[in-house]
Amino acid sequence: MRWHRAGFHRYWRWKSRRMGGRPQIEAELRVLIRRMSLENPLWGAPRIQGELLKLGFEVAQSSVAKYMVKRRGPPSQGWRAFLRNHVPDVAAMDLFVVPTLGFDLLYAFLAVVGPC
Repeated sequence: MRWHRAGFHRYWRWKSRRMGGRPQIEAELRVLIRRMSLENPLWGAPRIQGELLKLGFEVAQSSVAKYMVKRRGPPSQGWRAFLRNHVPDVAAMDLFVVPTLGFDLLYAFLAVVGPC
């Protein structure tokens, strides 16, 4: 049984070895990306990558996104906040048809405007 376990161990060690790929970026650059994303919460990965290019660091946008701080909340305002902020500007309109007893059609247009 020992030789079977050893063979199994060697097989999975071989199977999970590193296959190369993109080299890791330096720890200092990872710290810089993290700090930039913390200090500028409205900046996304493209903006941080552009700023790093200006500083002379060539980093892929996917690498920047990988090392950015993950935020818990949604990136923009919620539906309730949107409605609360834009109630004065909201207007609703509808055009509908009402059939009468004489089989005539009445066209109705309804407009509701929010408080001014």
